[in-house]
Amino acid sequence: MLLAASAPPLFTELAILLVAGTLIAFVSSRLGVVPIVGFLAAGTVIGPSGVGLISDIDLVNQSADIGVMLLLFTLGIEFSLERVRRLASLFLIGGTVQVGLTTGIVAGVVAAFGVEWRTAVFTGLLVSLSSTAIVLKVLAERRATTSPVGNVSVALLIFQDLAIVAMVLAVPLLGGQITGPADVLIAFAKAAGIVVAVIVVARTLVPAVLQYVSRIQSGEVFLLTVLAICFGTAYATSLLDVSISLGAFLAGLMVSESRVAARALGEVMPLQILFSATFFVSIGMLLDVGYLARNLPLVVGLALAVVVVKMLTTTAAALLVRQPRAVALSGALVLAQIGEFSFVLERAGEEVGLVPAGLADGTDAFIAVTVLLMAFSPFGARWGQSLAARSDADRRARQRAHPHDGDAPQFDPSEHETLVDHAVVNGFGPRARRIVSALELAHIPYTIVSLDPEAQRWAASTGRRVLVGDVSRHVIAERAGLRDARIALAVDSPPSAVEQFARIAREHNPDIAVLAWAADPADAADLERDGLVDHVVAERQAAHDALIAHALGHFELPEPDTEAVTHAVLHTELGPDSTADDGIDDGDDAYRHEDDGADPGKSRT
Repeated sequence: MLLAASAPPLFTELAILLVAGTLIAFVSSRLGVVPIVGFLAAGTVIGPSGVGLISDIDLVNQSADIGVMLLLFTLGIEFSLERVRRLASLFLIGGTVQVGLTTGIVAGVVAAFGVEWRTAVFTGLLVSLSSTAIVLKVLAERRATTSPVGNVSVALLIFQDLAIVAMVLAVPLLGGQITGPADVLIAFAKAAGIVVAVIVVARTLVPAVLQYVSRIQSGEVFLLTVLAICFGTAYATSLLDVSISLGAFLAGLMVSESRVAARALGEVMPLQILFSATFFVSIGMLLDVGYLARNLPLVVGLALAVVVVKMLTTTAAALLVRQPRAVALSGALVLAQIGEFSFVLERAGEEVGLVPAGLADGTDAFIAVTVLLMAFSPFGARWGQSLAARSDADRRARQRAHPHDGDAPQFDPSEHETLVDHAVVNGFGPRARRIVSALELAHIPYTIVSLDPEAQRWAASTGRRVLVGDVSRHVIAERAGLRDARIALAVDSPPSAVEQFARIAREHNPDIAVLAWAADPADAADLERDGLVDHVVAERQAAHDALIAHALGHFELPEPDTEAVTHAVLHTELGPDSTADDGIDDGDDAYRHEDDGADPGKSRT
C-alpha cells in the first residue's frame, strides 16, 4: 500500500520549488548575488511563464503567506519596542516624509495622465514601500546594520512596516468599500486598540510565559510556544479584520521584550528561511516573461522612474533629520526598490477593484517592475555602502585634521555591538564565571552564550549580559561573533557538548582557538585527538588558574599581568557557587552546573 500511495498535491509543488530554488540560489550565491535574487529567478524559471513545472500557484501562495507571516514575526523580534523607541525621531519624521513624499509624487504623476485620484493614491502607496527582507539581508552580510546607513535604512523600514497597517485600512476606503467617517474611525480604533494591547501584553505576560517555558529546558516545548504566540496573535488580529502579517509582526514585538528573544529568533529562523524562500519563489512565479519581453522598454522606464522618485524622497527625508549627505544618498540607494509588502497591499487592492496606475495590465506591469528592482537592489545597496565607506574615511580624516569639528549627530547603535578579536564563552557555569571575571580585569571583550535560565539570572544579578540561545543556530553564532572571535571557551560542558561546540566554532571561524575543560584525562585526549579543541585542561580539581592562564595567553597578556589577574580572581568571591573547588567532584557530577552543548532539546540535570 505504501508503494501505491500518491503524494499530496502540495508536496509535489513544494518538492519542485525547493529543489529548483536551492539549485538556482546556489548558483546565484556562487556568482556573488544574494540568494533572494536566486529565488526570484527560480520562480520565473519554474513558473507558468517559464518551463511550467508548477501550474497550481494557489497552493504555493498559501505557503508563501506563511513565509510573509514568519518574516514579519522575526523582524518584530529583531526590532523590539526598545529599538523602535530609540529610533523614534528618525523613523517618525524621516519615515513620514519619505512615505508621504513618495506617495504624493507618484499619485500626482499618475493623476496627470487622467487616472482617477483613488487609484493614483493607491499606486503611490505601493511604490512608497521598500523591501525589508532584501535590505536587512544585504546590510547583515556587509555587517552594516548598525552603521549610519544601516540606522537610516532600518528606521525608515520600521516606519514603512508599521505604516502598512494604515495602508491596509485605507485600501477599502480608496476602493469605495467604506463610505462613512464612522467606518474609518472604527477601523483606526481597532488598530490603536490592537497596538495598545500588544504593548501591555509584551511588557507583562509574554516575557513571563517564555521565561517559565525556558526553565523546562525542552527545545520542542519552547519552539512550539514561540510558534503558538506567532500564529495565535496573527489569528486573533485576523478576527478583527487586520492582516495576519501585521499580527505576526506585533507578536514578534511581544517576544522581543523577553530575555530569551535571541533564542526564540534562532529557533524560528530555519522555518522563516524555508517559507520566505517559498515567498520569493512565488513572487518570481508571478512574473509574466512574455509580458516583460513585449514591454521591456516600458518596464525599464517605469523601474528607472521608481528609482529616481525613491532616491529623491529618501534623500530628502534623511537630510531633513540632519544626516550627512553621503549617508542620505547611500540610504537612498539601499532603499530604491519596491518591497514585498507591496504585494500584500496590491492583493488587498485587487479585492476592492484597485489596479496599479489604472492600467488594464497594471498588475503585470507592477509585478515586472517590482521583480526587476528586487533583482538589482543588492547591487544598489553595494554601491551605497561603498559610497558611505568612502565618506566615512573622509570624515575620519577631517576629524584627525580638525578634532573639534564633526558631522551631524548620529543615532545610537544597535544593542548588538559588533566585536572583533574577542572571546566567546559558551555557558556560564562556575569555571566560565572565573574566566569572565579575568577577561574583565584584563579589559578583553567577550560574549556569553547560554541556555541555562539559572545562569541567565545569575549573570543579570551581577550586571552582565548573556546572549540567550543555542549557539548551533546560525543567527546566535553570528550575534556572538564567532566569525571574528579569537578564542571560544566551553569549560562547563560534557565532552560530547564540547565537541559539538568546537565543530560549530570551526565552521564559522577555522582560525579560532578552542579551550575546554574535562574531568578526566581520557576525555581530554579524545577532544584533542581530532584537532577540534586546541587545549583541554584535564584535572580532577577545578584548575581555574590553568584555565585563566590559557585564556589570557591567547590575547598576548604579559605574564606578570596574567598572574596578577589570576590572583585577583581566585581570591574574590564570585557568587553562591564559588567555593574553593566550586563543588566539583569526580564523575558525571563534574558537569552538573552547565550544559550548553548546542542541543536545546536535551534536558539538563
